[in-house]
Order: sequence, then structure tokens, then C-alpha cells
Amino acid sequence: MQHVAIMKKSWKLTEKILSGKKKIESRWYSSKIAPWDNIHAGDVVYFKDSGDPVTIRAEVEKVLQFSLNRDKVKEILMQYGHADGIAIQDIQKSYEKLKKKKYCILVFLRNPFKITPFNIDKTGFGNMAAWIAVEDINSIKIKIA
Repeated sequence: MQHVAIMKKSWKLTEKILSGKKKIESRWYSSKIAPWDNIHAGDVVYFKDSGDPVTIRAEVEKVLQFSLNRDKVKEILMQYGHADGIAIQDIQKSYEKLKKKKYCILVFLRNPFKITPFNIDKTGFGNMAAWIAVEDINSIKIKIA
């Protein structure tokens, strides 16, 4: 599978992925939505900041999925927060935002690199989709003129 992860631009997470400060992409949910049970080692994830083209490609090294309670949220943040690009001083703030979530997916990334930018067609995935999974990225790829 190939995936597109859409990132909140103001958090500058794509920069952290490229610099190696962010080695894990985490997704925290109230229900099981993409990419739950649909991402595996060897898959490819493309990253884009919201409103911008896709600019980064990385491979999936491994995936961990968790059903959560408040203690598990704190445990995950303490164990994996740094590799997820969360500064130690921001762990508590992250916990406050995430403590009511029911599911967490950790996608361990390897070999991130910048690619020739392209846009995607989100038709059928919903305007608010933050994660898209497809068999072939070319099925949603729009070349930039």
C-alpha cells in the first residue's frame, strides 16, 4: 500500500521528518480510522503539509497499534514521544490533548527524502481526510504544471 499523511502545517512536522528529529508518525483517534489495520512494514508514506503539495517520501519500518486508557497514553508518550518529535517539556501538554483518545497508531519511518512535489486528488476520500491509503499513488497524483 501507499499512503498520504496530511500534516498540520503550523506544527512543522514535515521539517522534523526530513531532519530526522521525527522518526515516528503517530495518529491518535477516538475510533478506528485510516490507517488502522491498513498499514504495514514495507509500505510507503508520502507526506504533505495541509494546503501544500506532497514533498516527502518515507518507508514504513514497523507499525504498532494500541487500544488506550489514560495510563497507556502517558506510557506511549514517555516511551515514544521523543522519536515522534515531541520535546520532553511538551509531553504533559500532549497528554492533556490526547488523554481521551481510544486508539493510537505508531508508524516507524525510515529513509525519508524530499521528492519532486505533486498534488493529490482527494475526491472520494473527504475534504477533511488526514490520511489516505491507495494501492498506487499514481491513481490520485496530479502533476504540478
